[in-house]
Amino acid sequence: MSLKQHTIIFVPHARARFRKFRITNHQLRLVVGAVAIFTAASVFTTWTFFTNAIDRNELTQVRSENEDLRQINQDFEVSIRELEKQLSDFEERTRKLAIVAGLDSLGDDPAAGIGGESLYTNVQPPQKLSLLHDRADGLSSALEEVSSGFRSQELLANSRPSIAPVRGIFTSSFGWRIDPITRKRASHLGIDIATNPGRPVQATADGLVVHAGRSGGLGNAVYVKHAFDVVTRYGHLSSIAVTPGQRVSRFDTIGHVGTTGRSTGYHLHYEVLVGGKAENPVIYMLDRDRPRG
Repeated sequence: MSLKQHTIIFVPHARARFRKFRITNHQLRLVVGAVAIFTAASVFTTWTFFTNAIDRNELTQVRSENEDLRQINQDFEVSIRELEKQLSDFEERTRKLAIVAGLDSLGDDPAAGIGGESLYTNVQPPQKLSLLHDRADGLSSALEEVSSGFRSQELLANSRPSIAPVRGIFTSSFGWRIDPITRKRASHLGIDIATNPGRPVQATADGLVVHAGRSGGLGNAVYVKHAFDVVTRYGHLSSIAVTPGQRVSRFDTIGHVGTTGRSTGYHLHYEVLVGGKAENPVIYMLDRDRPRG
C-alpha cells in the first residue's frame, strides 16, 4: 500500500536541529507538476527567443537582398533605355546612309529600323532584351545592305566614263554628219578630238581591255569593257600601251594619238556604248570643257 504522505528532513549543519516537513502524495504531485510546467515554459521561452532572433536575421538579410535587387533592376532599366536610344540613333543613321547608297528599302522585315521606345510599353525586361537583340540583328543586316549598296555605287562611279580621254578640240560630234572622206551624210557613233600627235590617251573609267590592235577603219584601237555593260572605244592610235585582258583604271594611259585607219589627220575617235548601243560621249564627260583647252 502506497504511502499517503512523506517526511522531508532538512539538516542545516551539524549542530542545528533537524527540521521535518510532511508532504502528502497530492502535494508532491502538485510540486512535481509545477516544476515540470516551469521547466517546459522555460524551454519554450528560450526556444522562442532564439528562433525569433534567427527569423529577424533572416528578415534583415532578405530585405537587404531585395534592396540590392531593386537597385540592380533600376540600373538595368536605365541601361535598357540608353541602349534603346542608341539603337534608334543608329537605325536613323542607317536609313540616311541607305538613301545615299541608293537603296529603296532595308531587308524584308517590316519592323526593321522602326525604332522608338513605344515598342516596349508594358514589356517585361527579359522580353525587352529579346526585342533589343532582334533589333540589333536587324541593324547588322541593314548595315551590310548599306555597305553592299555603297560598294555598288563605288563600282558604278569607277566604272562609269566621266572624263575626256585626251585634251584637244572637238572636230566632229556624235550623230549624223557629212563624212569627211565620202562627203556623204553618215552616222558618226562617237566624237573626234583633234590634238597633237603622240599625246597620251587615258582610259575614262576602270575596266578590262577586251581589244588592243587593228580594228578596220579605226586603225589601231583599244576597247575597254566596264561594269554595267558599258564599253568605251579609242581609235586612230599611233601606238597601243595595253594588252587584251589587262585591267586599267581611270586616267591610265592606253595609247597615243595618231592617224591610223580611216583618218584625215591626227585625232582621237572616242565612243561610249551602253548595252551595245552607242551614246553621245559628251554627256559622260564631267570635265567636258577639258578637250577645248
